[in-house]
Amino acid sequence: MRTIDDRGVQIAALAGARIAWKSFGQGRPLLLVRGLGTQLIEWPQAYVEAWVSAGYRVIVFDNRDCGASSEHEGEVYTVSDMGDDCVALLDHLGIERALCFGISMGGMIVQRLAIDHPDRFDALVSVMSSTGNPDLPRPAPDVLEALTAPAPATLEEAVVTNAADRLLFGSPEWPLPEADRLELARRALERAWRPDGVMRQYSAILRDGDRREALAKVRVPMLVIHGLADPLVLVDGGRDIAAAV
Repeated sequence: MRTIDDRGVQIAALAGARIAWKSFGQGRPLLLVRGLGTQLIEWPQAYVEAWVSAGYRVIVFDNRDCGASSEHEGEVYTVSDMGDDCVALLDHLGIERALCFGISMGGMIVQRLAIDHPDRFDALVSVMSSTGNPDLPRPAPDVLEALTAPAPATLEEAVVTNAADRLLFGSPEWPLPEADRLELARRALERAWRPDGVMRQYSAILRDGDRREALAKVRVPMLVIHGLADPLVLVDGGRDIAAAV
């Protein structure tokens, strides 16, 4: 799988964080938001090119505590703060209104953008995400254990673990070959291996709590997409978002 490269990545010094970003094409702005611990270089190139061909300016970035963006050791922050980073990045780029597409934790950030900054977005898409409802079903024990496991001791161990997690967390019907998973894992982790940052992002998710009451007041158009066989964030999460909105 060919993913986007690191060439042309710039750093925006924002009020709350330094955010690494890259832009493709011209046209209607579309902000793509990654999930827990994953980086802007992990978007498939063909996916980005498809949006550009459809007339969009695609903006990708590393969330705080990930990739080439700033480290926030000792800080306590929330998913709302990560949403504020998105809006600050749009301000930095001189963009008044945009579309936004977020996956997993990125879908949670999308929800916060709809709640906190509805005037900045024409529409938002939440993919394979959840409302934070504590009563929703949890993933299988082996999936949950892998998500919360201690960080490997070395980079080489981290590459092997990351490649295995990509199979465990990914689509059961469309598994990536092992060689592809190892290549993707090595490329990402050699760019930035930041397990402490991942845990701070995970804490921000837990701290954000249940968004259903706030989502009920959202009037920005929102599309919810979720795979029926998602092993990490079960489809009940997507149904809960749609029901709340």
